[in-house]
Amino acid sequence: MVRLLFAGTPEVAVPALRVLAQDSEHFDVVAVLTRPDAPQGRGRRLEPSPVKRAALELGLPVLEGDPGEPAFIDELLATGAEAAAVVAYGKILKESVLDALPMGWYNLHFSLLPQWRGAAPVQRAIWAGDTLTGATVFRITRGMDSGPILAQSTTEIGARETAGELLGRLADDGARLLSATLQAMADGQIQPVEQPLGAYEIAEKIRTQDAHIRFDVPAFAVERQIRACTPNPGAWCQVLAEAGEESEENPAVMLHVLGARVAEDGGADNNNGGADEARSSDKPGHGDIPQGLTPGKLFVGKSQVWVGTSSDPIELLRVKAQGKKAMPAADWARGARLSTAAHCR
Repeated sequence: MVRLLFAGTPEVAVPALRVLAQDSEHFDVVAVLTRPDAPQGRGRRLEPSPVKRAALELGLPVLEGDPGEPAFIDELLATGAEAAAVVAYGKILKESVLDALPMGWYNLHFSLLPQWRGAAPVQRAIWAGDTLTGATVFRITRGMDSGPILAQSTTEIGARETAGELLGRLADDGARLLSATLQAMADGQIQPVEQPLGAYEIAEKIRTQDAHIRFDVPAFAVERQIRACTPNPGAWCQVLAEAGEESEENPAVMLHVLGARVAEDGGADNNNGGADEARSSDKPGHGDIPQGLTPGKLFVGKSQVWVGTSSDPIELLRVKAQGKKAMPAADWARGARLSTAAHCR
């Protein structure tokens, strides 16, 4: 049995914690390392991380110390941990911390390393148009996500799948992969393999400004950006209900786009970002698609909302306007009092 420290912070790390904690035959999770409580919401109340909530529910000791502080190593050693499993913890670990556990630190990363090292591998894979991704378990070293690999699993990316949906699948699959890999490692049945050298894409964090939708690109690129930024940080644009620039009479309204569909993509798909709620029961034929829309130009039909791109129009399926609830795009458009000159920017 391996005495294990678990390190993680967001919801995506919870499945792995639960799988490891429930496998008392192979693991003794002696403590859980997560970030300190952080202010959340409009009231800025201090709230525990999802991993801390799960740890307390499981009756596990919680550490919230900073691994960058000298006193942390003593706190770590006091747990008696032999190895650590890390899933989206969010802090860089110094070499002295990595060396403190005799069996090392092991990370579950949501990409097929060495591709997409970094903070947002799932989002960047979708944005780039990848059709295949997966999960990787590797031993943490000083380099960013560059340590030797123990195991990988692969999965296809759904044609309409958002980053949130894909990350949820990978979190569940990766939890089982992490558990099986650590078991095999402890039993001496698996040996880490160094990652190949080469130039690979880095999955940089997607910030709010990055999620500002560009309509001066082809429709397929707009659709990928929206899926990659859903649910976080949330793809958005500004809508002007009238022609011209923003003014007191023509204010710009923030609009988050939660689901969209390329005009030529008429096929059904379960991962449709809420399309069924936003579309009438009759799927549109080519004649229903507006032609000649300039990038950002809005066109509101009887039951559909379209925006021009540099290629085909893109249909908005589900949106959330500033100060409003999420709703089908057609419902939003009916209440937004849009003129025929309305546009997104």
